[in-house]
Order: sequence, then structure tokens, then C-alpha cells
Amino acid sequence: MATLIPAIGSSAFDSTGERRLAERLEQKLDDDYLLWHNVPIGPRQTYPDFVVLHPRRGLLVLETKDWHLETIRNTTRQYWEILDSNGQTKPVKNPLEQARHCAIQVVNALERDAPLVQPSGPHQGKLAFPWGHGVVFTRITRKQFDAAGLGETIASHYVICKDEMEESADPEAFQERLWNMFAHRFGGALSLPQLDRVRWIMFPQVRVQTQGALFDDNDAEAQLPDIMRVMDIQQEQLARSLGDGHRVIHGVAGSGKTMILGYRAEYLAKASTPASKPILVLCFNEPLGVKLASMMEAKGLSDRVHVRHFHSWCHRQLTTYGQALPPQGGGFYEGLVDHVIRAVERSQIPGGQYQAVMIDEGHDFAPEWLKLITQMVDPATNSLLVLYDDAQSIYERARSKQFSFKSVGIQAQGRTTILKINYRNTRQILHTASLVAADLLTADDQDDDGIPLLKPVSCGREGQAPVIIKLPTLRDEAFAIADHLASAHKEGFAWGDMAVLCADWKTMDLCAIALAQRKLPHRVRKKSGEYKPGADAIQVMTMKVSKGLEFPLVALPGVGHMPVAGEDEKDAARVFYVAATRATHRLVITASGDSGFESRLFNQR
Repeated sequence: MATLIPAIGSSAFDSTGERRLAERLEQKLDDDYLLWHNVPIGPRQTYPDFVVLHPRRGLLVLETKDWHLETIRNTTRQYWEILDSNGQTKPVKNPLEQARHCAIQVVNALERDAPLVQPSGPHQGKLAFPWGHGVVFTRITRKQFDAAGLGETIASHYVICKDEMEESADPEAFQERLWNMFAHRFGGALSLPQLDRVRWIMFPQVRVQTQGALFDDNDAEAQLPDIMRVMDIQQEQLARSLGDGHRVIHGVAGSGKTMILGYRAEYLAKASTPASKPILVLCFNEPLGVKLASMMEAKGLSDRVHVRHFHSWCHRQLTTYGQALPPQGGGFYEGLVDHVIRAVERSQIPGGQYQAVMIDEGHDFAPEWLKLITQMVDPATNSLLVLYDDAQSIYERARSKQFSFKSVGIQAQGRTTILKINYRNTRQILHTASLVAADLLTADDQDDDGIPLLKPVSCGREGQAPVIIKLPTLRDEAFAIADHLASAHKEGFAWGDMAVLCADWKTMDLCAIALAQRKLPHRVRKKSGEYKPGADAIQVMTMKVSKGLEFPLVALPGVGHMPVAGEDEKDAARVFYVAATRATHRLVITASGDSGFESRLFNQR
């Protein structure tokens, strides 16, 4: 069975015939076929009815027409005349020309990419794999097509008719009709990297953005990147298939949860109208909120997608609706939340303020916070998305109470998804993170409304083994890390690609001193507003506030002092796991103490 994106239960079909074709394509094509229905493609974001991609066959664009024969009044190679729903004759573009137009603009974009074209020979610069286009008439039989002379304006081999796509039709004959729509058949199979490049160019929404700026598809002279990272097929299908209602995604670190949230926010924002309510994205850690806000701003969506970290959102709710703020000092942040909850209960702060609410890193949220946020969703849309990974639950409040999603108003039974594959980290980095957190990461299956603890599965991406260094003092660690980062910069790592993640502020201060003495550009994040995504500087922050972020190179000093005296070992292991899994390519760990973590790292690797 082929993979259909979006899933058939989530697609918006224009006609019953279009839905029948989707079912036939999904059922009659083999597992290695990929299908997209009504998804915008290419730089101009045109909407073909179906796109079919196969590693050996190539790329096919299909236009679907649910017309009865009597609907068609006159035909030429350029335009057809049809009866509209009011019985009036109107001209439309020849259906084959519609399909060809969509296919050509995508082929032109693909031919800009050197790895996707023929490097030499008579067809140098042309696509290295076949492409085609065709039409499916879901209510006209082959006999009717021939008798009406429609083949004079659309060659018969570019057409599939009603009787040729029905359930009783032979799957092999059905596939052969699809591939008869190709003018030429040539070439070998597309490699997996080539398939990723095709998807990167065809579907900008599935791109995994790097630390750099967004690629401008409207600039014909822009150089295409050497490495094109895209969502995997499961992630893309999930992202495009998310509908309204309450939904929960349980995903391990690095599984692409935030990427799916970003896609969903962009999709809803672009589908909204001037009268639509805003979309709210909430997280707990302020740096993650800053990063998500910068993503929305880069896409031009910040007026429709409001990204907030939770306590700043609470503060803004109180000031917007004229409610008293709690007194400054100890307990201020707890007071913010309590004041908002009470004001909502008294209807002094209204519920239903947002078209959709999305919660990133939902495991950071206390049950009463989730209950409050759920009330902010407009009942007319009822669109709530919660991303969750209990293995990254590093705040006691989120684990102090056993609760079900139903108990806090999240009705997600039957609409939960599990993502177990870690794509962010290399196999070596994930293995090292798991050396410390092995007891923590024990898979725990729960019912549909429970909180599963997921054990990550590596995607198999290989890389360098993490550098683990034993040193006499914490000061020595700081200078060793500074020297390592300086060497990495000479190798090609940008300063903004690096982060030093520390368990406490004392270690942060020592690392900042070492970086300053080595004259390396850096930014220390100790309070809100000090993290600037995209800055060309090494980021120095605590392990806890790094949650949700990622960097190509991460250094972890002070691991030999974890856990500190009196700290629960499992809690410290969670924090270490979060910090280590921020690294996408290289991980550096230094240790000068003699803790349990230091012995695990040196004895088990």
C-alpha cells in the first residue's frame, strides 16, 4: 500500500471521484510509492490534485475531473467548454494542460539542482529521472471517451478512465496506465539523498531549517544548499494530517515535535482570515520561546502566531484585562499563574481567546497550567496541540501529580501519536546521553490517555564519538572547552553553532572567563532577553534552559560534579540527557569531579 499525504481521513476532497482515486492509488500502488493530494508544490505553490513519486519510476502529476460526459460541450487542445452548476457554458483550460503547467514549474525548479540532473551527454542539464503528467476522468468510461472523440484533444495514453480505476481493475494494469503517461523512461533508481532533495525543492513546508536564514525560493539566482534536510515521511504525513480537535504527540528528544508544531502553526496562519482569532504557541523555557518567535517572524507570521513563554503570557493576561499583579519577591511567578486562574474562574479574563493553542514541551507544565490553557481554545475550532516527552520532564511540578490528559480537559483519546525515532543526534551522541540516563529511558507503554515514557531509537546517522576529557579542576575544564571551541571554529563551525551548557551559574561564570581570555565571542544567558538566536557568538547557558534548542556543537562542563550533594540522581540524569541531546554533530564533555556520572561515562563507553 502506498503512503498518502495527508492521510485519507484528513484530506479535503473536492469530489467523490477525487476521493475514490485517492483510495485506488493508495490501495493499488506498492509500498515504495509516495502520494500527495492537494498539497502546494514548487516555488509558485501551485495545487495539483495528485503528485506521485517513485524512486525507480519518477515523478507524475495528475489532474482529476469528476465531470459527466454530458457536462463537456466542446474541446480543443487549449480549452474545453463545460456546463457549470447553473447550466451555463464556461471555458476552462484543457485538463492535460493544467497538469502539464504544474509539472513544468516543478521540473524547472528541480533542474536548478545539480545532483538531480544529467551531468553530461545529449540531455545534459535535464532531470536525471523521468517525469510525466496526466488526467483521470472519474465519471467517464474508456468507451465513452473514445466514442466522444475526446482523444483528439488529449492523447489517450495520458488518460485513465472510470472503469480503469475501479476496485475491480487489475493493479498491474492500473500501474501500467500511470506510467504510460511518461514520454520517456530512462535512468536508474533515485537515491535516498536525491529523494530528500526532490522533496526539499517541491515542498518548502517540510524543510528542516538550519541555524542560517530561510532559503528564498523566489530568487532564481539563489544558490541551493549542499545539504537539504527534510522531515521524514512519517513526520510529514503527521504534520499534514493534523486536524482540529485536541491532539497529543508523545515524542522522544530530537524526534521533530517542534518542527511539526511550526508546520501546523504556519498552515493555520496562512489559512486564517482577517477576522480569525490569533494562534497561541506556549512553552516554559524563555530561550525556546525566543527561538520559536524568531521562526514565526522570519516567515512573516508573527502578527497571527503569538509565541510566549508561559509566565510572560500570564503577566500579559493580567495587565491586558486590568487584573492586579502579585507582589514582587518570592512566589511572584506562582502568584502570576494563580491570579490568572482565579480571574478566568471569575470571567474577568475570557476563555476561548485563540483560534488554536499549541504547547511545546508540555511535560514542563503543571496539571493546573494545562487545565488553564485548555480553556483558552475557541470552542468553534477546538484546536489544541500538546507536545510531550516525559523523559525530558526536569521540573518536579510536572511529575509531582499523576494525572491523565482527560483530567485537565484535554480530550485526545484516539488522537495521540508516538514518535520514537531520534533524528537530531548522531548514533554516538545518543549512546553517550543514554549511558547516564539508561535507567531513566525504560520504555513504558500507557493507555491512550496516559503518559508513556519513550525510549529513543536512533535514526542511524553516524558521526564522531563524543570527546570526554578528565581534568584536575573545573577551571581547567573551562579553558579546555574554550580551546576546543577555538579549534572547531578553524574547522568551519560558526561561533553561533556552538553552545556551552552548564549545570549551575558558577560553572557558567568560569566558562565565560575562559572564553573572554581566549578572546572568543560569546553571550551568557542568565535572565530573560539575553538569548539571541542567530547571534554569531557562543551561547553560554544552563542545561535546563537549553531544553528545546539545538546546536551543531555542544560542550558540557562540570559533569563530574553531577549530581550535587543532596540532589536526586534521576533528576540530575534527566538534566544531563536534555543537555547532551542538544548536540546535532559534536559533543564535548569534561569532568573534574568524581560523581556517579563521571564513572558511567568512563567505564561504560
